[in-house]
Amino acid sequence: MSGMAGGLSESDMKNIAAFYSSLKAKPGFAKNSDTVALGEKIYRGGIADRSVPACAGCHSPNGAGIPAQYPRLAGQHADYTLAQLTAFRGGVRKNSAQMTGVAAKMNDLEIKAVADYIAGLR
Repeated sequence: MSGMAGGLSESDMKNIAAFYSSLKAKPGFAKNSDTVALGEKIYRGGIADRSVPACAGCHSPNGAGIPAQYPRLAGQHADYTLAQLTAFRGGVRKNSAQMTGVAAKMNDLEIKAVADYIAGLR
């Protein structure tokens, strides 16, 4: 991003920021009804036999997160959440040891199910 923004003036940056802040976010939605129930089960209760904690424990039951500690997840597009959890699991994304550990214990179906469930949270 810095390569793209490097040539912008401070006025340009303020105008771009004002434009994007005026847009309404379009939340994602659950697309696969076959996996939503599994996603909800994991989000709310975790996977006890593999020590996967409930997502709701940190990100809150409604996905609002805890500001400055855990990000909001509710309405996040499933493809994005899927990509991030996969990156944590694969060691590509390394900024959260906690999430790397959680994702490492989840299989593809579980990650997809949680991502889809999160997209439908409001």
